[in-house]
Amino acid sequence: MPTGVSTAATSADSAFLERRRTADRIFRGALAFNAALTLFWLFAVVTQREIPFFKNYNVDVETLKRVGTGVLFFYIIWGLVWYGIKTLLLKYFVGFSKEERRRAFSSRMDASFDVADFVSRYSERRIRIADMIGRRGRFMTIGLAGFYYLYARLAVEPSPAFVTLALTDNLFDAIAVGWIFLALYYANGFIAAAFYGPQSRVMDGVLARANCLLITTLWGAFKFVFVPLGAALAARFPPNQFAAVFALIWLSYMVNDALAEIGGSLFGKQRIRVSGIGDVNRKSIAGTVTGFVGVLAFCLWIVAISGLPSSWFVLAVVLSVSNTLIELYSPRGTDDFFMATANALTCLAFAVLVY
Repeated sequence: MPTGVSTAATSADSAFLERRRTADRIFRGALAFNAALTLFWLFAVVTQREIPFFKNYNVDVETLKRVGTGVLFFYIIWGLVWYGIKTLLLKYFVGFSKEERRRAFSSRMDASFDVADFVSRYSERRIRIADMIGRRGRFMTIGLAGFYYLYARLAVEPSPAFVTLALTDNLFDAIAVGWIFLALYYANGFIAAAFYGPQSRVMDGVLARANCLLITTLWGAFKFVFVPLGAALAARFPPNQFAAVFALIWLSYMVNDALAEIGGSLFGKQRIRVSGIGDVNRKSIAGTVTGFVGVLAFCLWIVAISGLPSSWFVLAVVLSVSNTLIELYSPRGTDDFFMATANALTCLAFAVLVY
């Protein structure tokens, strides 16, 4: 083998092994975190102590049915739908062969997955667009469904007791889903593809599932963090404002995050280098501007249709700016957690100042 080819192969192998070690570290961290949460939950259930996160909370048949139904629909059936959509995009829009599509939906941790090779042979923008559609189609529908349930209930039943109960009730879901994602992390096949495939970016290379697992784990962590924060918010804001507050916390970051990726994929030139979990970590000015304009319009709209005082328009602007900056500068895979947490803390500070 020529020296140049041998050196290039050695370099590629070294890069793959380093990324595989990073993927393994993400897995071990998520495993330790979910195990700790599970032990905490078991302690609360067995002792029946009134712990804020699990106050008198038990898992009965109805709970298991609800969680099982949610996993079946949102993660398996709905995941397979978007797996199919992304497969068609990679085949007809990008031009991937059958073997390349198989590799794209595999764990990518059994052999090197060279993003540079794909980009040299196919349009990077088209790959990013296919990644964006699969990821946003899957994530946004799940997130909007969960938010709509909470928002609709708060609109007709705006009580602090319901806020605490609804938030606590989501915690067992987070633990259960976390274990499923961990179990399928290294697996191949259609079930693993349903859970990981739509949101595993081609551009993230070997670290695609690590990015997904990090997001899932941190979202579970936010659900725990938000129980005491939600209780504090419910104690500060009048009940008729609960629905607007939750929209500003949850949907504002979802709108910003989604539009930033959509705008960046369609129109942006990925020149802003950022840190995070992925082979290619870059963002664009177009994506950042799209995200800011979209979230600002959304926050102002929520305040206007809710009939809130003029001081809330200031809160809307502050949330729009903070969401944009956090989305841009936080390491990839962590922005959802930091945006949602910062939104909750900002709204709590606003309540302290105004009420």
